[in-house]
Amino acid sequence: MWASYYWFCALSSCGLYIIYTNSTKVKKDIYHLFIVISALHEQYIYKCTHEFHRLSDMMESIKAYLDLTRIHFWFVWPLLFCSGLMLAFHNYSDFSWSLTAKAVLIAVLGFEAGFILNDYVDRELDKKDVEFKLTHYWRPFKQRPVAAGLISPQRALLLFFVLVLLAALVTATLPYPHNLYVIIIGVYSYGMEYFYQVKKRDQNLPLAQLLGRTDFTLFPVAGYLVYGHVDTFILLYMVFFYPWVMAHLGVNDMADINNDRVRGMKTVAVLYGLKGTVVWVTLFAGLHIALVPLFLQQVGLIAAAGVICGVILLGIAVSYIIKGKTPEAGLKVLPLFHISLLLYTVSIIADYAFSFTI
Repeated sequence: MWASYYWFCALSSCGLYIIYTNSTKVKKDIYHLFIVISALHEQYIYKCTHEFHRLSDMMESIKAYLDLTRIHFWFVWPLLFCSGLMLAFHNYSDFSWSLTAKAVLIAVLGFEAGFILNDYVDRELDKKDVEFKLTHYWRPFKQRPVAAGLISPQRALLLFFVLVLLAALVTATLPYPHNLYVIIIGVYSYGMEYFYQVKKRDQNLPLAQLLGRTDFTLFPVAGYLVYGHVDTFILLYMVFFYPWVMAHLGVNDMADINNDRVRGMKTVAVLYGLKGTVVWVTLFAGLHIALVPLFLQQVGLIAAAGVICGVILLGIAVSYIIKGKTPEAGLKVLPLFHISLLLYTVSIIADYAFSFTI
């Protein structure tokens, strides 16, 4: 703004001098100077406009990648992963800051890669979307960037492999056999993510959901195995968490039923309708809640309090969709599921942190 003001003053001064001076030579010199200043000003405006468009394109590209990775949820994945790790530290009576830092990196890199794989596999089907409320919830800038052409499929796939490679390199630095445990779960999980995306396009039974979402279920298990071993406790955590994953999946499918119908995807909501999906969510949430007493026997008071608060939120969410039975009801209670997950993970971590300091 100030630069334009100075250009204006310079040009105005030249113009006034030409008008009031009597010297023809001076007028000619000033006129040439006026032409030079005008040309420089036009060049300056062009450069500013070009720079503005360049920065604008850069910002749009950054926003697209933030949407691709659902970046506003980034902190959830290390919390979930490290909840498993903290339980391992508790059960094996130890703690390591270096392992915790590595676990955070593995969680963020690994889960974000899974999001990218999801968008890459569904890139053509996502173009058919007719409603965007769920997209707005999951994406900070409200776009499916691969489907919208903001990020090419090739770049998305390249970024997926880069993140997987980085996660694998960090995992390789874990002590043996823990690095092997986590690598095996990672390979299985990406395979199940692909299976989930493809299988739900053509199925009569919800195999894609029941098998495919074991990838999410195993995420805190992988965190546990960063330090711990396969034992009865982590199997209990997995059995406790799996029904929550299934209930959450049903709610997500409720919210996106209209898009899934257009895409031709056989999600829970498409297979069984909204009423059937409410039954699905209620049954799995009920099973999850029924397992709470068994899980609470294995954790401390802080974790128990967090789990109980999370279960109360789940009860409120299920009650709401039983009354509503609409996509809007599913979308409205989805944050309650996510808050319940945060309560679980943060309280488990806090429980160990408190027990470690006393």
